[in-house]
Amino acid sequence: MQPSAVPELAHTHTRPIHWVATATAVAGVVALSAVLQPGAATAAPTPGPQTKNAPAHAAPPDPAAVQFPLECGPVKAVVKKKASGDLDGDGRPETVAVVHCDAPMGTPPDGVYVLTQAAAGSAEPRLVATLVDPEDRTNVDDFALRDGEVTATLLGYSSADVPSCCPDVRESVKWRWENGAFARSTPSGAKSV
Repeated sequence: MQPSAVPELAHTHTRPIHWVATATAVAGVVALSAVLQPGAATAAPTPGPQTKNAPAHAAPPDPAAVQFPLECGPVKAVVKKKASGDLDGDGRPETVAVVHCDAPMGTPPDGVYVLTQAAAGSAEPRLVATLVDPEDRTNVDDFALRDGEVTATLLGYSSADVPSCCPDVRESVKWRWENGAFARSTPSGAKSV
């Protein structure tokens, strides 16, 4: 190995003065960044179906405060899934709830219900629409509420002979508030057996 022709440089060895200089430089950068902070953020969300004219005090309806139209016998109705948003553009949020009987065995069918806050003076929310009736013998999967639309995948049966454990029909559906009612649509090719 050939020795270096350049003598060792003095600045390659750390000394306490180097640490003091580094600490002073870092402290200066931190102090300068504290003085030169950007102004407060003023961005606001773009109004849309879920934010348009929504009063700050409007809380979505609570499904636990509603008596759902289910015949559950000795068991109770249970809310399987829920989502809230402004579906009709009135500035107040609605809640969509997927509900079924809490059966100890089997796969009870689901119902999908839309709730709204009651008129002023009443604390209980009102059930205003049934999107899926439990009598249709369907179960709800992939449930969501986005941009004013309720979307779900319905699992059902091609005939009464198909056992409840094993739905054999899968259908993607969506609902949107149109002309004073919920309109159901099915994307093309969304139904499969």
